[in-house]
Amino acid sequence: MALLTPQGVKEVFQFQKPKGREHLRRLLNWKEFDELRDARQSILLDTLYDSIIFAVGKGFPWVEVVQVVKFTEELLEETKGCSITEAVTILGTKLRVYQKQFNATHLLALCDYFHNTFIRHYRLYQFVLSQDQEVNLTVAHVQMCAPPQPLPLTEGTNSDVWRHEQQMAELSTAEVQKRTNVLLLKETLLLEQAHMLQKAFGVQEAPEQLQLQPQQTLRREALERLVREAINIQIACLQELLQYEIQAAFDILDLRLQKKTLSLCAPPPPLPCITAGQAASEDFPKASKANKGKKAKAKK
Repeated sequence: MALLTPQGVKEVFQFQKPKGREHLRRLLNWKEFDELRDARQSILLDTLYDSIIFAVGKGFPWVEVVQVVKFTEELLEETKGCSITEAVTILGTKLRVYQKQFNATHLLALCDYFHNTFIRHYRLYQFVLSQDQEVNLTVAHVQMCAPPQPLPLTEGTNSDVWRHEQQMAELSTAEVQKRTNVLLLKETLLLEQAHMLQKAFGVQEAPEQLQLQPQQTLRREALERLVREAINIQIACLQELLQYEIQAAFDILDLRLQKKTLSLCAPPPPLPCITAGQAASEDFPKASKANKGKKAKAKK
């Protein structure tokens, strides 16, 4: 407390809270401590710092602000392990001891401050400042990736124009996907058709067995059966492909209609930025024309 001077508390008050707390720690000649692991020192430093903020806010002179910090530190030390009744008695005794350091208004404000903070939460202060706490702390180092550097605003796109471009791109992508699906279906049907034909021919009798048949009508009936099955397979595949192509054509036309409608409702392009030099150059011809008109009237 020997290093705490009116100028020192003034500097503490002028700093932001993190820097002010650190400056107060150095003025009190405290060693550096871990804010997370040593919660008792951190809370005690907060209490002393808050007493400075209170005193300055109430208009205490800087000399009296130093006394407020000293009063706070002594009160916290002397009330360790005491009951709340004893703490109130100690507070009253210290106020009488310090009554020569403050005027009546400031002494009353100091009494109200400690009654509303320290005495009201006395058990909490005792629990934190008087009992050793077991701290289970896990520290995890997480690497934070900074966001990418944004492009200049001059290279940006208007939000309405960007949404319009996104919608047009989605419709174009959907059209390409429809055409791709038709090609994929065509390849799939060709493979399926070849498989079905191979299966149909495989269940028939082999050519050597057909030649061994004694009657010509049996070989003809088998051949006709093969031809009919092949034609039915091709017709079924072509029918499915044709139906899908027709539906895809209607879908593509609908997509193109949507694109056309969107293009007609496209937002207007943003107006170009006009600098001060350009504005002056544009206004110059108007001013010269007005001057010429005034001169012509004067001649008349």
